[in-house]
Amino acid sequence: MPTVLITGANRGIGLELARQYAAADWRVIATARDVAGASELAAIQAQHTNLTIDALDVTDNGAIAALARKHSGPLDVLLNNAGWLGDPQKQGIGELDAGIFEQVMRTNAYAPLALARAFLPQVTASAQKKIVVITSGLSSLTNTRNFGSLYFYRMSKSAANMAMRALQADLRAKGIQVGILAPGVVDTRLLRQSGWTGEALDTETSAAGVIRNIANLTGQDPTIQLYNGEIVPW
Repeated sequence: MPTVLITGANRGIGLELARQYAAADWRVIATARDVAGASELAAIQAQHTNLTIDALDVTDNGAIAALARKHSGPLDVLLNNAGWLGDPQKQGIGELDAGIFEQVMRTNAYAPLALARAFLPQVTASAQKKIVVITSGLSSLTNTRNFGSLYFYRMSKSAANMAMRALQADLRAKGIQVGILAPGVVDTRLLRQSGWTGEALDTETSAAGVIRNIANLTGQDPTIQLYNGEIVPW
């Protein structure tokens, strides 16, 4: 039974990723910052004994280290899904809140690297050897022409992309495959907080595409890959 660790699995895309991996008979380590409030995740656990739930604040290095000690066995897929938008009103040209900037960058850009470092022995010992970050189409420099604002979130996701690209260069000799996957415009709380009012994907379609892309990783220099397999301009 292969093993996947999913951060931010208590809602949205992370919750659906946990559901689909559990249904596919993977051993799922699902993490959430607030386990007590993760009722939907607990409902999935009630149906699938192959899913466990752990508390994790991805900005807490001590908590990451403790989780790595607890789950010391092989880890086929480290899936960095947890992310934070930050207050949209405080990351535009009208107001730039330094505290929110630091927290968004730590959550979205630093945390995936910290998790990769902590779980590197487990990933190396596995059969599949994959480290993945969930990015955003808003990280694309090419596509940023007519829609501004959300500076911190965009910067953090672009930084995460670069981190994963560099990580692949460092870990290729170990046989580890790194993925940078964009879920598309998905109907989640984060999307609604961003102010988006257009059409959006359901989480089921997005998560299925992300899982398919993870299965098809090749170990080449990672690009930003949409849920449907399309490549987003860097």
